[in-house]
Amino acid sequence: MLVDSHCHLDLIDPSLERVAAVLAQAAQVGVGHMLCVSVSLANAPVVRTLAARHAQVSASVGVHPNHLGDDEPDVDALARLAADPLIVAVGETGLDYHYGADHAALQQTRFRSHIRAAREVGKPLIVHMREATDDTLRILAEERAQDIGGVMHCFTEDWPTAQRALELGFHISFSGIVTFKSAEPIRDAARRVPAERLLVETDAPYLAPVPHRGKQNQPAYVRQVADCVAALRDLTPAELDAQVTENFFKLFPLARRGEPACAPPAGS
Repeated sequence: MLVDSHCHLDLIDPSLERVAAVLAQAAQVGVGHMLCVSVSLANAPVVRTLAARHAQVSASVGVHPNHLGDDEPDVDALARLAADPLIVAVGETGLDYHYGADHAALQQTRFRSHIRAAREVGKPLIVHMREATDDTLRILAEERAQDIGGVMHCFTEDWPTAQRALELGFHISFSGIVTFKSAEPIRDAARRVPAERLLVETDAPYLAPVPHRGKQNQPAYVRQVADCVAALRDLTPAELDAQVTENFFKLFPLARRGEPACAPPAGS
């Protein structure tokens, strides 16, 4: 079994029929679980519904750093949503100065709110970090995020940066970018991250790995990510699969290993 630790099923296609087909295709290559990540307050109920209907899907709640337009989430609102037993994590949250430098102050305030909500409910964080390394790691430390931990998703930094995140108790997750031969600093980090802190993901529908570049990404393609990381670490695919799957369920203990849904869809 292999886990896609970060995807956006509702952004691949919101129709339930298409989601079922995506899940079936993932199962054909051994991908038995995936974490569907919220990016806004508007899509959080959709993400939760997918988790309620599909035992192999977990859900998070959070607002992406570059998302504008929803009511701004405060700590209490996030904590109420995150307290739902179907929600296994808070995020994605974090900082992105590549596209959002003009609202950096808002991002930082929002990031702190997510960390405080995660600490309140005792659930791990899903952290997005792009061109904002120092501020991201500083705020994580200032808000004592190490008390609850989490994952640096779609890691695109070098090994020294990975070490700083590891020191804060965070896992490191590699996306399809690690399959790009031009991404040597990321590949170097993938070789060095301690086995017990390693995760893989697609970030579908974005960042399809080699040999699927240019296509819409989907959870089945985490197979190529995992196989690449296994080769970088001189492991068999089965060894890598077992390690990252165990890591996922330890980090997200509320994620279900295939049991029936424990709650009906919201509003039903």
